[in-house]
Amino acid sequence: MSPEPLTAGIHLPQAGPAASGDSIKEVAQFAEELGFRDVWVSDHLVIPSKAKYPPSAYVFEPLAVMAWVAAQTERVGIGTTVLVLPMRNPTVTAKSLASIDQLSGGRVILGTAAGWLKAEFDALGIPFDERGPRTDEALEIIQCLWKEDHISASFPIHGAEFVQMRAKPQPVTEIPIWIGGHADVALRRAARVGNGWHGAFLSPSETSKMVKKLQSFELKDGFVMSMRTNWDPLEDDINRILFEINEYVEAGVTHFVPEPRQKNKTKYMGSVEILADLFSQSGIHLSNN
Repeated sequence: MSPEPLTAGIHLPQAGPAASGDSIKEVAQFAEELGFRDVWVSDHLVIPSKAKYPPSAYVFEPLAVMAWVAAQTERVGIGTTVLVLPMRNPTVTAKSLASIDQLSGGRVILGTAAGWLKAEFDALGIPFDERGPRTDEALEIIQCLWKEDHISASFPIHGAEFVQMRAKPQPVTEIPIWIGGHADVALRRAARVGNGWHGAFLSPSETSKMVKKLQSFELKDGFVMSMRTNWDPLEDDINRILFEINEYVEAGVTHFVPEPRQKNKTKYMGSVEILADLFSQSGIHLSNN
């Protein structure tokens, strides 16, 4: 496989004190202006009161945010880091993402994983122990709805029966699917159905082990190795961030999604601007044109 270009996105202020329609819009537009390849949103529907993570229970619903961002921007990609598929009806999810993709001119990236927060599954009435098989079948349903027409198929885990069914619109082109997770089953899923792997908060050495495992499989052309980080240059040492960018690239990462920790819009945008400069210094391609 030829080397993939090094690119970067940015997580939007979708959760916590900085989150608002105005801040999400302005950061997305600023990221587009700076040339970030894509902008990203996370997925939590309900959160236990005493949970240590995620740090805030104030989280805008990700697909609604994607539609909002699509209407406020023109070029930047819009992705999920990550959508927890087994918690959601896959037919509704397929329709929503295809609609956003059409309305945005083909800018959607589906980052997805099986999930980890059992209490959230319990609150939604979804069996936590079934999340792996439910994820695999959900991906089958979604890809079927995105690619086929006049569908007749059965999906027993979800109890879904399609008899000559249609689900338009379909995506503009193939929506990239980046599979999250660090367990072997997630890596195999990424190699089997994904256009990329989307890790989160691993060290460069841990990431290197994941990349080597993935490279032992037969991967699709253009397969992306993406890493979400918690870099915030207004709080973290800039030289350390520059060092870690290089370490991740050496480990095989080809795409980055940092998530600033700032609690107001102005400082959040300040972090985004500095990160754009640090990526440029590190040879990371910033151009969404």
